Amino acid sequence: MEAFLLSTGIVALAEMGDKTQLLSLVLAARFKKPWPIVAGILVATLLNHALAGAAGAWVMAAVGPVAMRWVLGLSFIAMAAWMLIPDKLDGDEVKASRGLGVFAATAWAFFLAEMGDKTQIATIALGAQYEPLFAVVIGTTLGMMIANAPVVFFGEAITRRVPIKLVHAVAALIFAVLGVLALLGAGPALTGAQ
Repeated sequence: MEAFLLSTGIVALAEMGDKTQLLSLVLAARFKKPWPIVAGILVATLLNHALAGAAGAWVMAAVGPVAMRWVLGLSFIAMAAWMLIPDKLDGDEVKASRGLGVFAATAWAFFLAEMGDKTQIATIALGAQYEPLFAVVIGTTLGMMIANAPVVFFGEAITRRVPIKLVHAVAALIFAVLGVLALLGAGPALTGAQ
């Protein structure tokens, strides 16, 4: 349950103001069909985060818990710094989706936008640190849906009212704390108390 709740919270916070949240807003404005957009986000996120979580678990198995403690700790601290840098949508994801239906365009654009994104990197780190992997993937996916589905339905009204800088600062603090804890050897995957 810890892996699920932590994954949900971290990704929901990390996603605020993220380029995929901006992509949600662009897709909602372009297509004006919220349900296929939300379904596309769900499918793309499940696939992307399942691959990312599996990559994290594989890296953990390949390098072992001692080396992974340092990799995770430094990764979470780097994520904390990265959270303080605002994202911008470059438009390539939307251009790549032209000619597809709403669902397919959304799934394709979201999958591409998530490649190398903060939440994908966070999912890799969480997949390396927590078990079961299923709980991490479902948690990170739920976090993405919590952050993006309301944007699809309610658009700019939400993004204007949410203090993005504060949300990013809170997320950065959480990532920094997780990084320090990982460096100190805390966490179920690092202590063997899974």
